[in-house]
Amino acid sequence: MARNIDGTEISRVMRAEMAQQVAELLAQGIIPGLSVVLVGNNPASQAYVASKTRACEALGMRGQTLNLPEEVSQEELFSVIDRLNQDPAVHGILVQLPLPAHLPYKAVLEHIDPDKDVDGFHPRNAGLAFVGDPRAFIPCTPAGILEMLRRENISTRGRHVVIVGRSLIVSKPLASLLMAPGPDATVTLTHRHTPDLASFTRQADILIVAVGKQNLITRDMVKPGVVVIDVGQNRVEDPGSARGFRMVGDVDFDGVSQVAEAITPVPGGVGPMTITMLLANTLQAARQSAQARK
Repeated sequence: MARNIDGTEISRVMRAEMAQQVAELLAQGIIPGLSVVLVGNNPASQAYVASKTRACEALGMRGQTLNLPEEVSQEELFSVIDRLNQDPAVHGILVQLPLPAHLPYKAVLEHIDPDKDVDGFHPRNAGLAFVGDPRAFIPCTPAGILEMLRRENISTRGRHVVIVGRSLIVSKPLASLLMAPGPDATVTLTHRHTPDLASFTRQADILIVAVGKQNLITRDMVKPGVVVIDVGQNRVEDPGSARGFRMVGDVDFDGVSQVAEAITPVPGGVGPMTITMLLANTLQAARQSAQARK
């Protein structure tokens, strides 16, 4: 039976470490600040943004949420971002996705000052991360996965990592990071339309799945002893739940955990790490800003 990789506990330990780092910056008169821009009234986005703000405040950081109406124009949104770009008290800027259809999300993300792009989505940060520049902000979910593997003493060196998914947010940056010197993994990048997907997933020493399809990966698709990182977040109806639904991943947890060495649960696996790495990136932004002003 697989052991659980507990992202909630890893996050708790990391946030305790970061609280000390925040205290050191506060002693220098620096309050790390994160501003989140939320457009519209999507309940899931509102809840997620609120959790980010609370996490900042719990560490002694400044967390700010700017709520903009659904019908805000591109020019108005850019004006808000410009103001945050120019505010020295704001070290990190995040525009919550998804955006309404009339707002071009790529242009919006590129309008953020890359030195404050703590989501790591700006092309400059993507390029810096690709070449291994330590100034880069690594997208939070890939960074969280790497941190989980490191803290669980799961070596990637010389191992075959199979990633199911091809997103710019998770899979592509993660593949690049895992192949870099240090992790030294051999990486195969697949997706849900890969012919005979199981022939690839059965080769994996470490299997990372980030697609958004419940039970995409079943027990017969993995080899014994595999480490499974499930990034999927799928809402399924559950009349027995107070909310009327529950969250599950892309992996058949009950089946795959019978043969895997280790596996992340959903919820409580990768999810908590994503917010924790956002806090880490905001701390990095505050330190880099202070260094630039010296």
